[in-house]
Amino acid sequence: MQINDAQSRAIAHATGPAMILAGPGSGKTLVITQRTRYLIEECHVKPQEILVITFTKAAAQEMRQRFCAVGNVSGVTFGTFHAVFFYILKYAYQYTSANILPEDGKFRILRQLLQKLPPETLADAQEEKELLSELVAEISLVKNEQINLENYYSRSCPEDVFRQIYRQYEEVRRAQGMLDFDDILVCTYELLAARKDILSAWQKRFRYILVDEFQDINLLQYKILRMLAEPENNLFIVGDDDQSIYRFRGAKPEIMLNFTKDYPDAKTILLDRNYRSVEPVIRGALKVIGENGHRYAKEIRGTRGEGQKIDIRELDSPEHESLYLVRCIQKSVEEGIPYSEIAVLFRTNHGVGPFAERLMEFMLPFEMHDTLPNIYEHWIAQDIFAYLHLAREGLDRTEFLQVMNRPKRYISRDSVNEKQVSFETLRTYYEDKDWMLDRIDRMEADLKLLSRMTPYAAVNYIRRGIGYEDYLKEYAKTRRMKPEELLDLLDEIQQGAKPYRTCEEWFGHIEEYKAKLEENRLLQKKQENAVMLTTLHGSKGLEFREVFMVDVNEGIIPHRKAAVEADLEEERRLFYVGMTRAKDRLHIFYTKQRYGKAAEPSQFLDALLKDR
Repeated sequence: MQINDAQSRAIAHATGPAMILAGPGSGKTLVITQRTRYLIEECHVKPQEILVITFTKAAAQEMRQRFCAVGNVSGVTFGTFHAVFFYILKYAYQYTSANILPEDGKFRILRQLLQKLPPETLADAQEEKELLSELVAEISLVKNEQINLENYYSRSCPEDVFRQIYRQYEEVRRAQGMLDFDDILVCTYELLAARKDILSAWQKRFRYILVDEFQDINLLQYKILRMLAEPENNLFIVGDDDQSIYRFRGAKPEIMLNFTKDYPDAKTILLDRNYRSVEPVIRGALKVIGENGHRYAKEIRGTRGEGQKIDIRELDSPEHESLYLVRCIQKSVEEGIPYSEIAVLFRTNHGVGPFAERLMEFMLPFEMHDTLPNIYEHWIAQDIFAYLHLAREGLDRTEFLQVMNRPKRYISRDSVNEKQVSFETLRTYYEDKDWMLDRIDRMEADLKLLSRMTPYAAVNYIRRGIGYEDYLKEYAKTRRMKPEELLDLLDEIQQGAKPYRTCEEWFGHIEEYKAKLEENRLLQKKQENAVMLTTLHGSKGLEFREVFMVDVNEGIIPHRKAAVEADLEEERRLFYVGMTRAKDRLHIFYTKQRYGKAAEPSQFLDALLKDR
């Protein structure tokens, strides 16, 4: 590949700090590997004195392979932050890999701690995998941001509950003599801050530090890097502030934005050529990201000339959208584009279900970048099914326990002891409490009504007649979520029931859908030519000839949880990342309505639509 002027200047940077602004498709990996070779061959730096840091193990391996292809010099250290910092800890404390607590071990400890809490404490949130994921993320945030626990306000549960879980988790971890991945950073920072002799030794070992994807760095990683880079400060950072999309994991784009304040003598080089996308995609993406106020301004030029304009299309409903997507894919394949060069991008995993179902209906091959979620396995769907089973098949104790207090009826578990629950037994148990007898009578009457309804009407009655929707709103408040996040799932479940006249038909379809998902999962291991379905986050680092961005509506992208300007700018960066995955063709779809409610196009489309 021919090296352009900007790349050449970056490669030939010898000493001192440098910031390389590398936009999508600008050849940043080439710059890092060639600069490493340049340091060794032209500046006579010892390979052992060079450290190249990436964020993922796969990226580190690719970087090493690319370097060996051009340099064929051993001794350079390629690794992730965690791998490099654990390397430092091994020398100081003789740790081994047996001391690292794997992520599933972390989840196991937290799950056990949650199960010890009173059931009402988290509104039965133990059933949710999402809560465990959020707790893991928040524990990481507290450690990486070095936040005083007493000053931290949890996003997922009440403060006293989070603090209790955090302290107990730390007690269990320490008792087992284990470090989680965040502790690797914390311990490295504490070690280097306390032991100047050890710090000095590593500073001499790694005199030249190159960092890829610098926009994703967190505060603790940056503090350690700064210590290691002293006193020579040969810190060469490569990244794109416009692609910083992991703030929820603790990444801080402002670190990159303030880099020249921390290093006033840093050289800044913009890699201003995009070798990936056609001009309409580049121009459109720059228009969108240009609306962000906190960024480095960039002029990017393409190398592939003009191509097709960005296709922005309004569809009537999600059903029309998924059907139109199928027709577009079929047409593209007929024109010679392989399935594997086509991607469909979503804001979150919850959005993938209707599209996956439509692709399976038309037998189009697809693969998921992440695990394909089955909405019918979500706890909300399971609650709905429990109500329908109780109405039609008798009062199974397990299912009765699941929903008897959703909404709150204050029925005690002690009142339900038999495998088959009896309303008469319940009335006997509460015979001296008239207000409880009224609740039991109402529940029995509700179940009789449900037994005679179509699936769609039954779900609607559970929501509004029984009060399940109000329960979800209360639950969302406890979990500090926006209720719409749960109500949208409920909308999708109800919409899925609409075509079926009986619950038996609907349940039969759900089982068939589950079987098709499993069949597709097994097929994915064999098929090489398949459409990629992925979230916007999952699309980072990938590229395709044709990209479809779907559900580009307000409340989805930007996500409704984007409450402050910093959140909105992150959502815009995420949209920019999605747009820049496209090499030849970019399609953006939004709908006029969703599940019977009016829907608005995303505000991110304003910059693109105003020229039309």
